[in-house]
Amino acid sequence: MDITALTTGLNTFWVLIAGALVFFMQAGFALVEAGLTRSKNTTNILFKNLMDFSIGTLGFWLIGYGIMFGEGSGFFGSFEFFSTTDHGSALGIPNEAFFFFQLVFAATAATIVSGAMAERTKFVSYLVYSAIITLIIYPISGHWIWGGGWLSQLETPFVDFAGSTVVHSVGGWLALAGALVLGPRIGKYKNGKINAIPGHSITLAALGVFILWLGWFGFNPGSTLGLGDAGLVARIFVTTNAAAAAGAVATLATTWIRYGKPGLSMSLNGVLAGLVAITAGTHAVTPGAAVIIGAIAGVLVVFSVEFFDKVLKIDDPVGAISVHGVCGAFGTLAVGLFATEGGLFTGGGIALLGTQTIGVASVFAWAFGIGLILFFAIKYTIGLRVSAKEEENGLDYYEHGEKAYN
Repeated sequence: MDITALTTGLNTFWVLIAGALVFFMQAGFALVEAGLTRSKNTTNILFKNLMDFSIGTLGFWLIGYGIMFGEGSGFFGSFEFFSTTDHGSALGIPNEAFFFFQLVFAATAATIVSGAMAERTKFVSYLVYSAIITLIIYPISGHWIWGGGWLSQLETPFVDFAGSTVVHSVGGWLALAGALVLGPRIGKYKNGKINAIPGHSITLAALGVFILWLGWFGFNPGSTLGLGDAGLVARIFVTTNAAAAAGAVATLATTWIRYGKPGLSMSLNGVLAGLVAITAGTHAVTPGAAVIIGAIAGVLVVFSVEFFDKVLKIDDPVGAISVHGVCGAFGTLAVGLFATEGGLFTGGGIALLGTQTIGVASVFAWAFGIGLILFFAIKYTIGLRVSAKEEENGLDYYEHGEKAYN
């Protein structure tokens, strides 16, 4: 075997293993969402996470992959039905490996929306909007950044290495639109009071976060798409892990000071906040900067959850909007501050920070705006929300006829 074939083989193996780790994150999201919601809706939540990936696979292959990576304009790729166009070999890996890796990212974006709209969404409506996300919404903004679109063509190109904005903020802003249109769960806001609705299993939620933490070692290091720079891959492992740990500790400290007791459920979200925030610049910052980014995200997520819950009265059972939308946006902006090349705090001026701001604002406008259109369209056609009786008695029985616990 010659050196070129060996290199291609190793890089392909690495991308596929990393993709498999990102696929396993679906299990993590399912457990987090199930654990932080009530037991009467567990079957529904697990079913939605199953169908996210199943529908996402077919939809992304049908037209999403071409829209995201096809040659078109700066705003839209091309229609390549069940694409066989080679978008991978130029990167040193087979097209099939690149497709699979991008597919698992697309499915992640759709999964994020599920948590914010849990416990009151019609299953059929969920299937519709999940499909549209992976078919059209995610690929269009993804094209702007990863498919050679306009944000990647700016004088100082936009930087989002593994998807703080491309994946997480898109999912988070769609979740914001969905939760806003859908409305809160029954009993959440009553007589001017905010009522906590505890999840049924912190054990499931904790296990889910550990699975997601593991999966992120595919999400971020795998985005190198090869092992040619072993030092870079290793550094990404370190920065990813450092941000997660710092996020957990910062949230622990914040909740302890603010509420008088350390909160596990919020600290679990602190881990995810740190991971989401570091994803954009994991390749471009030092481990020390990763700790700072993760710690800020760990504090930010606490106040963001409070803001959406207490000020805006938007019911997000798992904190998806704050973890993925807000911390994804923060992490993307942080690249413009902490990047070793071009960061404001490292002597690079404000050009990169300006580009990052443009990208964050543009993706917010796209995802939130199109999300409002999508969810209002569903609401006034097939309906978005289950009946009050179904919600109060649980979606497992009324939507699926089977309960998770017997």
